[in-house]
Amino acid sequence: MALTTSYLTSVKNLDSIINSVVNAKAPDRFTNKFLEDLGFKSSNDRLVIGVFKALGLIDDSGQPLQRYYEMLDQTRTGEVLAVGIQEAYEDLFNLRKDAQNLTNDEIKNKLRTLTQGQKSDDVISKMSSTFRALCDLADWSKPLQHKQTGSIQENVVQTPKIEQEEKVSGGGMNLHYNIQVHLPETTNMAVYDAIFQSLKKHLF
Repeated sequence: MALTTSYLTSVKNLDSIINSVVNAKAPDRFTNKFLEDLGFKSSNDRLVIGVFKALGLIDDSGQPLQRYYEMLDQTRTGEVLAVGIQEAYEDLFNLRKDAQNLTNDEIKNKLRTLTQGQKSDDVISKMSSTFRALCDLADWSKPLQHKQTGSIQENVVQTPKIEQEEKVSGGGMNLHYNIQVHLPETTNMAVYDAIFQSLKKHLF
């Protein structure tokens, strides 16, 4: 399942934290102490460590990864964030290629589907606000995605595609519709359920 369940209980300091991080020397380990040294001492601020792990910025031990160092280039911070968001919320982007443009209510509804109703409304609300705040800080002008090779390649997000074929038969025209659904790779069956429910609603 490519959907992080890490979230912030409040997003008010997220912009300031990221700005402080990109202006600071990269630590050997991204820890609570490092955040405190940057001036962020609340328990909510510490939750950003889990979010950074989900975004592929630091590993499980808190050691900065290559993407963290790329984010320090302030001409690319927003772009690097967008890449991390696409990976951390891959199942959401499988449902909507432009998930960054969803409204808060739309995000909540899709998260309810993806989490199969296993999260409380309070948690869903916090997951949604965290996603929305991250997206607002990211740069979506370059549709790029980070590959495991470490280089940034052109982003190709598979979404359901519908192809139509027209054939002329005899003296009249018969229209034959060939519907092909290109399903994204995911182990979360809720993604497939949501896709087919959407197809049923709009096509049948």
